[in-house]
Amino acid sequence: MTPYYLIADVSIDDMDAYKKYMEQAKPLVESYGGQYLVRGGDFKVLEGDYFSPRRMVLIRFPDKASCERFYNDPAYQEVRAIRLPVSDMVLVGIEGVEA
Repeated sequence: MTPYYLIADVSIDDMDAYKKYMEQAKPLVESYGGQYLVRGGDFKVLEGDYFSPRRMVLIRFPDKASCERFYNDPAYQEVRAIRLPVSDMVLVGIEGVEA
């Protein structure tokens, strides 16, 4: 199975409201086999100036279908609505390599 990753770059305007999103999103991510590999944390741009990251999140799913089922789940879309007014996010899905 080829893993699939979600990479997010997030700017947060209201951390208290965003924390509610994080608390509710985590069990949904996990219910689709997703695993947080990076969730905020310190980072450093090592090369280039394509963009200036803000808060980085990296989630691994078992495959693309699991990721898409998670994202399209009506329960996640309800949780996503919490995030939309309090943050700005660029979200990219990308296929990984088999180990």
